[in-house]
Amino acid sequence: MEFQHVSVMPNEVMNYWVSDPQGLYLDVTLGGAGHSRRLLEAFSAVRLVGIDQDPQALAAAAQVLAPYQHRVRLVRGNFREVARLLPDEKFHGALFDLGVSSPQFDRPDRGFSYQHAEAPLDMRMDPDSPVTAMDLINTRSASEIKDALWQYGEERWAGRIADFIVAARRRQPIRTSGELVEIIKAAIPAGARREGGHPARRTFQALRIWVNDELGALVEGIKGAWSLLVPGGRLVVISFHSLEDRLVKHQFRQWHHEQVGQVLTKHPVTATPEEVEANPRARSAKLRAITKT
Repeated sequence: MEFQHVSVMPNEVMNYWVSDPQGLYLDVTLGGAGHSRRLLEAFSAVRLVGIDQDPQALAAAAQVLAPYQHRVRLVRGNFREVARLLPDEKFHGALFDLGVSSPQFDRPDRGFSYQHAEAPLDMRMDPDSPVTAMDLINTRSASEIKDALWQYGEERWAGRIADFIVAARRRQPIRTSGELVEIIKAAIPAGARREGGHPARRTFQALRIWVNDELGALVEGIKGAWSLLVPGGRLVVISFHSLEDRLVKHQFRQWHHEQVGQVLTKHPVTATPEEVEANPRARSAKLRAITKT
């Protein structure tokens, strides 16, 4: 499957990301390289380092950025390790575009989507990571599953879903997205299933965050990227749910109060109605930016 992904808020990202038209920039979540390509097209003297833990994304990004390859360096790794991966670099701007890219959702074998009934319950952004969603739901206790569904998915029926998962796996291991969806539907009362979109949405979000330790990685990643910025360099983060946005907001406020950073976005920047109509994924996106003083 071709790796295609529409980057959200491209104009807004350029406005906040770029502090020096001849600088060195870091795309910490390279993905389909949409933002990076736009940066390299717009500024002929900038250089870029791109990081991604997904080898399929890196291979696709290499093709997208081939016309600019003399100004680009690609690195495979988890962005939580950015300071270790790039210890000798200093950047004028760093960008985090969080969440799962569209191609990862669209590939059934990656197991991210509840729309693919026969997909294996994988959900690893790094396919070499040892723990899958299947491992977690078939081995962890009901209380651990409940806590994860509530903390990462804010799922009000977390306890019932966890109990139904444990009961189902006693009969046979839960292996596919479709099997898990049916368990979730059985756990949630019929009236509640008719509210708030697909009944499995929050559970699948929670499992994805749990499998990839996304919130822990985010805290370490933005601190690591911050340490690599030059004075005047900018850190830009696009998040897609409230848990991520809350972490980013609090960390930016801390740096602001410590007088080591100046917040550039008093309120999160959101996509225009026109962009949301063209790209529904942009609806939940929130952009925050801070400059290092």
